[in-house]
Amino acid sequence: MNALTKPLVRKLRCAVYTRKSSEDGLEQEFNSLHAQREACEAYIASQRSEGWVLVRDHYDDGGISGGTLERPGLQRLLEDIEDGLVDVVVVYKIDRLSRSLADFAKLVEVFDRNGVTFVSVTQSFNTTTSMGRLTLNILLSFAQFEREVTAERIRDKVAASRRKGMWMGGVPPYGYRVENRKLMVDEDAAAHVRWIFARFIEIGSCTILAQEVEAKGLRTSRGNRIDKKYLYRMLSNRAYIGEAVHKGDSYPGEHDAIIDRALWDKVHLILKESPRARGTRTRAQTPALLKGLVFGPDGAAFSPTHTRKLGRLYRYYVSQSVLKFGKGGCPIGRVPAADLEAAVIQQLRAVFRQPETVAGTWKAARAHDDSITEADASAALQRLDPVWDELFPAEQARIVGLLVERVDIGDGELVVRLRQVGLSTLVQQLGSVTKEAR
Repeated sequence: MNALTKPLVRKLRCAVYTRKSSEDGLEQEFNSLHAQREACEAYIASQRSEGWVLVRDHYDDGGISGGTLERPGLQRLLEDIEDGLVDVVVVYKIDRLSRSLADFAKLVEVFDRNGVTFVSVTQSFNTTTSMGRLTLNILLSFAQFEREVTAERIRDKVAASRRKGMWMGGVPPYGYRVENRKLMVDEDAAAHVRWIFARFIEIGSCTILAQEVEAKGLRTSRGNRIDKKYLYRMLSNRAYIGEAVHKGDSYPGEHDAIIDRALWDKVHLILKESPRARGTRTRAQTPALLKGLVFGPDGAAFSPTHTRKLGRLYRYYVSQSVLKFGKGGCPIGRVPAADLEAAVIQQLRAVFRQPETVAGTWKAARAHDDSITEADASAALQRLDPVWDELFPAEQARIVGLLVERVDIGDGELVVRLRQVGLSTLVQQLGSVTKEAR
């Protein structure tokens, strides 16, 4: 038979697909993906007489499980199949393409729709025949069974390792680092952990504690902010008392504890109490002269808060906008409480000495007591000035609440709005004390 009478052989464009589940060994010059490709290319070369030719593109997925179809190399292969660029898909072994029977059914549907044949080098069959499909389903069933058994084996191994107190990977808790697959105490961070536990016992509020942590500039090992939710997780992490937890059960860990059991028990005794009750108690322990009276330029209220540095208490008023939306929520994020309170008291003292204030207060007070004279009103207001610093904080807060309706703070300005009725009530109270003293 000469060349003119020799039957024409249709060329079949063959694409090789390779996959490896783990990344171990991929950095080597000749790895598992190379071995798979070499075997597939040799098989395609053996079928050259049938018109098989290798396409140039590589479809490789290294370090990706076969339990999903969301693989970059596989997706490129499917796109080229839809574009009519591939006639045969060649793999080293069937489970390289997929370990899931349901996923593989989807792939076969794509192959059939585009007239593409699937071939496994080590399990040679043709998916266009009924026998090939039967063989394929049997092999896939075993592949899926192997995958499920492997997953169960891994879960059992993890559970057994946790029961022995071993660290099984992941992000280590704040205060620890990983060395040779074991948790080791990072002394610098561990000191911060001990401070956080001890400080929570003192104030009983993760909201305030988060503000103090932010003021100290503490960050997670990844550089993220330590917020209230992160603190709650820290305070509930049994790794800090040297335990390993698996599905709710605790076991003695191989690592050293950062927190002793007594400190842990004190913290969790507080955590059992409702956050609302703890917040109420915390606010009651912190003096706040202008609580509920201060408002920022955006109309948002300012809440009292405090922090401690080197044993010293620092008090602030913080905008609710900042607490809700972060530092950019308000142009005035927070103001020192002592400075703001001193400025308000200074304005009050100046108002007490103004003649129009005295006259207005006297007229309002006479509506309740005709015996009060303008001189009495003036004396009562002037009497408050020298004794203010001697009053208890609770009495100072009561008087400010009586006199001040609202304090608006802006960029370089402070506006104090007074209660006229409060002034007259105060004059009556001070006037009665003055008459009793006489």
